[in-house]
Amino acid sequence: MTLSPSAAARVAAIAAKLGKPAVLRLSVEGGGCSGFQYKFGLDRGPEDDDLVIEQDGVTLVVDSMSLELVGGSVVDYVESLGGSAFKVTNPNASAGCGCGSSFAV
Repeated sequence: MTLSPSAAARVAAIAAKLGKPAVLRLSVEGGGCSGFQYKFGLDRGPEDDDLVIEQDGVTLVVDSMSLELVGGSVVDYVESLGGSAFKVTNPNASAGCGCGSSFAV
């Protein structure tokens, strides 16, 4: 798992604005148009079974169940004319939706 510098900078900015720790949790839930969907949120800190990745003072945490589906992924933050969002480049996904928020394995 990798957290890009641009994603780390965005998490740090959001966390500072909200007065929360710069800890981004990535999890996977059933749903979305392709079967699974990514869920992002700020968290207090890692749990016992989490993978913990540090980048530029920001922590990315992924629970062990989700890690089976997103291991080896890159979490990035992209800005375009269509908007801005966190983006997961997932080598385990066999298909995805057009908006990039859901995937199939």
